[in-house]
Amino acid sequence: MAYADKVFIDMCRDIIDNGTDTKGEKVRPHWEDGTPAYTIKKFGVVNRYDLRKEFPALTLRKTGIKSCTDELLWIWQKKSNNIKDLHSHIWDSWADENGSIGKAYGYQMSVKHQYKEGMFDQVDRVLYDLKNNPYSRRIMTNIYNYEDLHEMALYPCAYSMTFNVTKRPGEDKLTLNGILNQRSNDVLAANNWNVCQYAVLLHMFAQVSDMDVGEFVHVIADAHIYDRHVEMIEELISREPLPAPKFWLNPDVKDFYEFTRDDVKLIDYNTHEQIKGIPVAV
Repeated sequence: MAYADKVFIDMCRDIIDNGTDTKGEKVRPHWEDGTPAYTIKKFGVVNRYDLRKEFPALTLRKTGIKSCTDELLWIWQKKSNNIKDLHSHIWDSWADENGSIGKAYGYQMSVKHQYKEGMFDQVDRVLYDLKNNPYSRRIMTNIYNYEDLHEMALYPCAYSMTFNVTKRPGEDKLTLNGILNQRSNDVLAANNWNVCQYAVLLHMFAQVSDMDVGEFVHVIADAHIYDRHVEMIEELISREPLPAPKFWLNPDVKDFYEFTRDDVKLIDYNTHEQIKGIPVAV
C-alpha cells in the first residue's frame, strides 16, 4: 500500500477524533452562501516522506500531478502572481479584474535581494547555494513578507521551504532534503496537492544540482477539516489503499527554468474514483 495513504488516513483519523472543533467561534472563512466555515483542527502536524522509497501521491483518490506541478512552476519558475499564467482556475476566487492576486506567492519569489555575492531572488539564491554552498544551513525561502501582506489577496499558506543537504555513507552524490512550513492546510482540498508539489520541487532541484533526492518533511501549524468535508473525508479514508505509483522526471532537463508540467509523470498510478463537488471556503 502507498505510504502516503497511510499517513493521510492516520492524520485524518487523528484530526476528527482528537481535534478542536471551532463551531460557534469567530472564524474568517465563509462558504459561498455566507455561512461561517467551521473546522476540526489539529496543531503542529508533522508528516515525513522518504522520496527515495516512493512518490507520495494518494491512491485513495487521484492527485493531478500535471496541474499541481503547473501551479508550483507558476510560483517558483514563472514567479507570477497572475492567474492568466496558470492552466487551471484554482486561484480565480482570489484574483482581481486583471487576474492579479497581489503581492503574493510568485511576486515574492521574483523580488531580488542584495547578498555578498550579488543580487538574487529567492529561487536563484537557493539554486546558487545548492551548487556552491551545499552544506550551508541557510538555504531557504520565505514569502510571508509582513510589509506586503496588506496587498496580498490571500496570505501565503505554504510560506517557507528549507533545504538541507546530507550524504549517505559510501555514496558519491549528495542528498537533497526539504522542509515545507505551512501555517494552514485544508486537508481534503489541498493536503496531498501540496505534498506532491513540493516532492516534485525537491526532485527538480536535486536533478539540476546533480544530487539525489532524500526526505521531504511537511510541517503544518493548523491542519484542518472543514465541517462540510467531514463526511467526504470519512468515506475517503475508508477506501483500501493501492500500490504507490512510480515517479518520472525528464532526465534531459538540467536547468530548472526549462522544466514544464509535461516533464513530470506518474507511472502505474492506479487510484480510487475522484471525490467531486468539494465545496471551497473563501
